[in-house]
Amino acid sequence: MKKRKIFRWTIIAISFLLVISITFIIGSSYFEHKKLVEQEKEEYPAPGTLVDVNSDGKKLHVYAEGEGSETLVFMAGLGTASPVYDFKVLYKKLSKDYRIAVLERAGYGWSDITSSPRDINTVLEETRRALRLAGESPPYVLFPHSMAGLEALHWANLYSEEVKAIISLDAMVPGYIEQIEDKVSLSPVITFLARSGLMRNGPDIFEKNFVAMKKGHLTEEEAEIAKTIFFRRVQTKNMREEVEMIESNSQIVSNQGKPDVPFYAFISTDSSEEESWKESIISYTKAIDGGYSILDGHHYIHLDYSELIAEKSRGFIEK
Repeated sequence: MKKRKIFRWTIIAISFLLVISITFIIGSSYFEHKKLVEQEKEEYPAPGTLVDVNSDGKKLHVYAEGEGSETLVFMAGLGTASPVYDFKVLYKKLSKDYRIAVLERAGYGWSDITSSPRDINTVLEETRRALRLAGESPPYVLFPHSMAGLEALHWANLYSEEVKAIISLDAMVPGYIEQIEDKVSLSPVITFLARSGLMRNGPDIFEKNFVAMKKGHLTEEEAEIAKTIFFRRVQTKNMREEVEMIESNSQIVSNQGKPDVPFYAFISTDSSEEESWKESIISYTKAIDGGYSILDGHHYIHLDYSELIAEKSRGFIEK
């Protein structure tokens, strides 16, 4: 009987010490992560323009370079931690002939995390306001990737005079998300690891998960900066809210009908496990008399075929 009590109390003591240890590790990691984020923000300030777009005092980041009569606006897909570095390999090939602007939505890159809702109307108005405040005037040629395809189409439907054309980078079209069985989701485990700072301790997490880095498109200095952005912009609050709104946002765009702007789509072969992704983009493109190219590559198609996409885009814009 006495041995049983000793054993029971030993288990309780070990469990208590284990909980205390785990709590200490997570707490220490969290505060160290917060400290590092502040240091990294100071060491690597935004390379573009930070502008106020709403009443909560949070700023959006617009990076721009190049000269030309046309302004090309690059719009990132869901969860792209650093749009400026994700699109770099493509916009560098176009900024010699055009003005380019990379818009980082709330919770992405150097943009702040906002409390404003992530419905497509709010997001679009923030995008339009940010570009204008940064000194970039319409009309624009939009280059949306993935989920940003919905915002680009919504923009063209509501303000066709501001959109000269859309060049889709394996971008989502209305109707797709409503028909798939497995709904889009973000892992709560990854969110926890990112917010607690524990993700920083994983081996080569950035190198294996930031696609532009994985494909060798960043210099050593760019990789150092992009890594700091990555660790504070994995599955942010705003990204999770975008996932929650994606079906209703898609329905809004679907109900508007087809936009009356020139449209060209670059479509990857492995953008999704389901053939319906590719087919939905092809069908939509044909319905609005657009053109398309199917490229054998990853969903981040602009990283696989930057030279080809730049060349074809240049021809489409000039035509």
